Amino acid sequence: MVSSTERKHILCTGIAVLDLVFRVETLPRPDRKTQASDFRTVSGGNAANAAVAIAHLGGRVSFAGPLGGPPGSDTAGDTFLALAAREGIDCSGCPRIAGVPSSISAIAIDARGERAIVNYRDEGLTQARADDPAALVAEVDAVIADNRFPEYVHDVCAAARKRNIPVVLDADEPRRDSNALFAVVSHVIFSAEGLRATAGTDSLGRALIEIGKQTDAFLAVTDGANDVLWLDNGELRQVPAYHVDVVDTLGAGDTFHGAFTLMLAEGMRVRGAMRFAAATAALKCTRYGGIASAPRRAEVEAFLAARD
Repeated sequence: MVSSTERKHILCTGIAVLDLVFRVETLPRPDRKTQASDFRTVSGGNAANAAVAIAHLGGRVSFAGPLGGPPGSDTAGDTFLALAAREGIDCSGCPRIAGVPSSISAIAIDARGERAIVNYRDEGLTQARADDPAALVAEVDAVIADNRFPEYVHDVCAAARKRNIPVVLDADEPRRDSNALFAVVSHVIFSAEGLRATAGTDSLGRALIEIGKQTDAFLAVTDGANDVLWLDNGELRQVPAYHVDVVDTLGAGDTFHGAFTLMLAEGMRVRGAMRFAAATAALKCTRYGGIASAPRRAEVEAFLAARD
């Protein structure tokens, strides 16, 4: 366990979502009612999920991203902040946008751990900007951003890069309007879907190589249960995925990103950081409950020690 004096402080910036999670035997079908065997309300959203994963691993963590408001009138945002407070996440940098609802998702998870997600994200949230990006990053050791609100996170990432600290971009959402972020981050980790859409090819390896011609940032891609691919001086490398009995994949990719960023902040080399992140994500998949089931650091270390 990392001592309190050694704990690295990570800022997570981007989207926060309130997830309403239903456990079902099979995913819902049209014109039929589906009975759930379990229901939970958990925090969600890429950057917000990464914050929970980091907190579970023993890091200090803050979250900054737009929420609906004002307080007291936006139930989803108020509930998200209460859940974050229970995890010890500092959300004092979150702007509340009056008259706009916070993002919310209804998620069904079946017996195989697969999921179906319905999300609502109000366009009004995209107008938000960080009041003082330099202040947000002044005392942190690393930043992780998602690409759901590219304009919001751009200034935060740029301020962090001026401090020469790791800035990791979770390029999960398939979109091209966030490519400008590549110039203000040190590391980009795509989802397979996000990379294919960004590069316009189904070959993940070829896509990484093509994107590598456009940026000096470190590039990698996660692909569910498949190995993680990354570029090392223009050469493709792999980090094996860990095979586990999957119960719930919700939040697994975000767990990977959070664990990877924390390990970078602690000074671990890239391959080791990805190995640790892959183990953390695999463990998360063995438990139901979304990001609330992200593992603790001792569990990840034991998991890895058993496989050395």
